[in-house]
Amino acid sequence: MKLKIAIAGTRGIPNHYGGFEQITAYVAPGLVEKGHLVTVYNSHNHPYQGSTWNGVEIVHCYDPENMLGTAGQFIYDFNCIQDMRQRDFDVILFMGYTSSSVWGSLFPRRATIISNMDGLEWKRSKYSKPVQAFLKYAEKLAVKYSDYYIADSTVIRSYLQKKYGINSAFIAYGAERFVDDDCPLMNKFNLKPKDYFLLVARMEPENNIETILEGFTKSVSTKKFLVVGNTSNKFGQYLKAKFGHDERVCFHDAIFNIKTIQQLQHNAYLYFHGHSVGGTNPSLLEAMAGGALIAAHDNPFNRSVLNHNAFYFSSSADVQWLTEVVARNSAEDTMIGNNIKRIQQHYNWDKIISEYEAYIYECYCSMNYEKAMAY
Repeated sequence: MKLKIAIAGTRGIPNHYGGFEQITAYVAPGLVEKGHLVTVYNSHNHPYQGSTWNGVEIVHCYDPENMLGTAGQFIYDFNCIQDMRQRDFDVILFMGYTSSSVWGSLFPRRATIISNMDGLEWKRSKYSKPVQAFLKYAEKLAVKYSDYYIADSTVIRSYLQKKYGINSAFIAYGAERFVDDDCPLMNKFNLKPKDYFLLVARMEPENNIETILEGFTKSVSTKKFLVVGNTSNKFGQYLKAKFGHDERVCFHDAIFNIKTIQQLQHNAYLYFHGHSVGGTNPSLLEAMAGGALIAAHDNPFNRSVLNHNAFYFSSSADVQWLTEVVARNSAEDTMIGNNIKRIQQHYNWDKIISEYEAYIYECYCSMNYEKAMAY
């Protein structure tokens, strides 16, 4: 059965921003290859201005985020929903709910609505108390106005069951196995293989970047520390001002080429993953697939993915200890190998795309059966 599927809630594809854009860039073309008609909503500001991408129809909607900031996201999602109402989609998949669920009463009635419930956005420390309260409300609205739900983490799935009494499908992100070891970017910072630490993240407090860099700068390590992420925001500028004086710390703007990121991860002595909220994180899976030795912030999200195949930290003192003590020997090689196997078995894109298709089918058929029974 060929379905007309819309994917919304992202800034668009190809990915120039984050996790939901990343998974959409794989899942949307994957569903097209399986015979479905797929439309992805893109911001009109997106660098890619084409009407199709890898077989996916692209609809560009007006997005004033560059002028209004966060408030612009609500207008963008409203414009996307208004466009959806003019089309005859079988299924609409929302990636997240932060700025779309407030328009829930406008969701097209005939379509099956599936929401990927994101990762406890209201826990993010960058948000004020009033904003956190709104995000809890938005989460509640997403539950109310969606027909079915996806959780990208078993932790999120358990939370949704306990909090709202709803069942959700656990479908994680995917990652591609690292194959290329040539990384010209290393020459820019005079980095040598296995002689630098690495962190890749958006510059946000809940990613524990300050904790990580505090620990490293207090250490006696002679290795460099490469930080990859856009530092143009207020917190990014704060981090550069605080740690930029240490000649061992190198800042580089965000990189969206996965192969380049994995080359850096693969060649790092130790890769620091500081994300503490948000479910299963794509950059963590990429690091695992890239054969990186990982030190992760100690929280249920990261442990559910890595199990015992990583080092963990909770404080700057832990980070300092790791940068001074961790060795690279057979035990560490085993951890890396186990993570690569986990990617191959559980987090490969073919599996993730098939799980999305199967769940979309299940939801569509179930919804239409209920409608038929109602008549």
